Amino acid sequence: MRMLTLIAVLTAVAFSTQSMAANMVGKPLPNGLILIKSDFSPKETLDRLANILKSKNIQVVARVDHAAAAKKAGADLPPTELLIFGNPKTGTPLMQGKRTIGIDLPLTALGWQTKEGSWIAYNAPKWLEERHQTGKTENIAKMAVAMNKMVAAAAKK
Repeated sequence: MRMLTLIAVLTAVAFSTQSMAANMVGKPLPNGLILIKSDFSPKETLDRLANILKSKNIQVVARVDHAAAAKKAGADLPPTELLIFGNPKTGTPLMQGKRTIGIDLPLTALGWQTKEGSWIAYNAPKWLEERHQTGKTENIAKMAVAMNKMVAAAAKK
């Protein structure tokens, strides 16, 4: 009986967490992630974001295809890709404020596929400031506006 109760509680928690995440799309989740449903596949979403970044002279540092890596390891993973990008003109002042933010720079965006569709997520710049306390709130605010616009443009038709 205890096992059934535990399973019921864990199932309820899982569904409430999924429901909360679904209701928080486009808003920072408690863990600092911003989650956006995309109108495109993960690859196309990140291709679009990479093109937007390049048009704004933001360097795409790397791209990681997690699904391809999983396949090489003999495992299955639905389409999942990570884009790593940044601009030293933006990141350097933040690191001058607090070096630990370098662990979260360059920035990243993750695209993945689920049964419900395609998603893209990134760390909320405000959360990065809360985490690292750079004291560069004006820079962070500008970064947040830019990130929101670029990711929204990459994800929506």
